[in-house]
Parts: sequence; structure tokens; C-alpha cells
Amino acid sequence: MWELEFISRENFKKHISETIKTYGNILKTIDLEKFNSNLIDPVKLLFDAKVYQKTYKEIVESEISRQRDKSNTNAIGYFHQNIFKYVKKCDVPKEGFDVIYTNKDMKIYVEIKNKHNTMNSSSATKTMMKMQNKIMQEPEAKCYLVEVIAVKSQDIVWKVTLDKVQVKDERIRRVSIDRFWEHVTGNRNAFYSICNIIPKLIDEIIEENASLKIENDTAYEELLELNTDILQALYTLAFSSYNGFRNN
Repeated sequence: MWELEFISRENFKKHISETIKTYGNILKTIDLEKFNSNLIDPVKLLFDAKVYQKTYKEIVESEISRQRDKSNTNAIGYFHQNIFKYVKKCDVPKEGFDVIYTNKDMKIYVEIKNKHNTMNSSSATKTMMKMQNKIMQEPEAKCYLVEVIAVKSQDIVWKVTLDKVQVKDERIRRVSIDRFWEHVTGNRNAFYSICNIIPKLIDEIIEENASLKIENDTAYEELLELNTDILQALYTLAFSSYNGFRNN
């Protein structure tokens, strides 16, 4: 028996499958070129290896995992936003706000953030001004900053300090994802149910798609080809044109 009354099993599985597809390049081999595409910091990796008492192989693998994790954040953002395409009264516009929820009583414009602490003051100010502009245009509307990983379950007025002055409006709110799902579905445990069903469908999708596996990475082996002393290989990668390094 399917547990979610607000989205069909077919659509939920389709959405999870589309989310997994956004992993795309993340699953592919990370070779030396890709490993160094944003210029690695060999001094940091040196400190990490010594302080954490890890081998350079472990540190390189850890850096690869960090790079993958950074890319994964976009995939998870896709998941939390685009699931609302399949939910009644919700729209996911191509630009502007992440989600718009409309019912007979209200219209809610939503910005979704994965973590409560991912916005710096500049980003928070920009988002607040965007929301203020929206409620000036539509006084009956509301704007929500929806946080997936919030400090706690909440639905509170969002307060931001602009030029040392605290700005707030009852129509602009800071809401945890569980409370937003409750607003949209009327089910206070909707997000809890979603989280419980996700693992089963991911397992099902991966079982049906043999290609959804991480390919073997080659960055470490290619570093060894540069120099069997991995630290020197990392220095060569980053500092080959620097004084003192270019001839070593």
C-alpha cells in the first residue's frame, strides 16, 4: 500500500530517478585532470596528512570525496525543489522563486535552502529584499525561507539586520521543511513519510540500473606516475611554474 496521498508512487520514483541522474558526472572516473580542475592545495593536503596521521593515498581519496560531496549538494537541492512539480497547488518556475504554492486563501513564494547557515549576510539581505519587493507587489501574499536542515522545526518571522536596523514582516517567514510540507499537504508528518520511503525507492532504482555505479578513480595512480613521492607530485601539480619548483 502506497503511503503518500499527495504524490503518486510513479511520480515519486520518477523524481528520485531524475535526481540520481543529476549525479551524472559525479559517478564518473576522477582522473588527475578533473582532480586538479579547481587547483588543489598541496600544503593543505600535507597538513591534513600529518595532523590526521593519514597516508597521502587516504588524503587524496578524502579530497576526491570532498569534491564529489560538493557536487552532490546541487543534486539534493534539485530533489527538494523539483519534487513540488508533482504536488497539487504547487508550481516550480524556471526562474525567480524556487516554489510557488497557491490555494484559495493565500499565495506563498518560497526560497529553499539546504542548511540554515548556508547564507552569508549579503545573500540573506538580497533574499530579504527580493521577498519585500514581492509582498509590496502582492500584499496578500507570503514569502517563506524554507530550510531543509533547520535549527529546529519552526515557522517564525524571519528577521534580518540591514544597515544595523532589524527588518521583519509577519508575511516573510523562516520555515523548516517539515512545516512547509504540512502547509502544502495538511499532513504534519508528510516530510517524515517522504524520508522513510526514499531509501526503498533508491535501492529499487539502483537495482534496475546497473550503470549507476561509481567508476574507479585514477587520480592517485596518475600522481604516482608524476613522482613516486606523492607530496612532490602534488607540489608539481600546483607549483610547477613557481620559483624553486620548476626544475624539481
